[in-house]
Amino acid sequence: MHYVYILQSVSCRNRIYAGRTSDVMRRLAEHNRHENEYSSRYKPWLLEIYLAFHSKEQAITFEKYLKTPSGRAFAKKRL
Repeated sequence: MHYVYILQSVSCRNRIYAGRTSDVMRRLAEHNRHENEYSSRYKPWLLEIYLAFHSKEQAITFEKYLKTPSGRAFAKKRL
């Protein structure tokens, strides 16, 4: 399975981060251990939601969408 996840910063509540992985809990731990340059500035992170996809291509497409202005608006309003 491939997952697309959305994290919310505890220290800066208006910051969200969208990503893709095959192991959501491992990836969350990596974000909270400063292993990602962007996300380390806003740690700690909480897992808000994750969605499972059978296809890696579908997960990549949805992650890219969430990183667009339209996708961010969708995530804030619907997810």
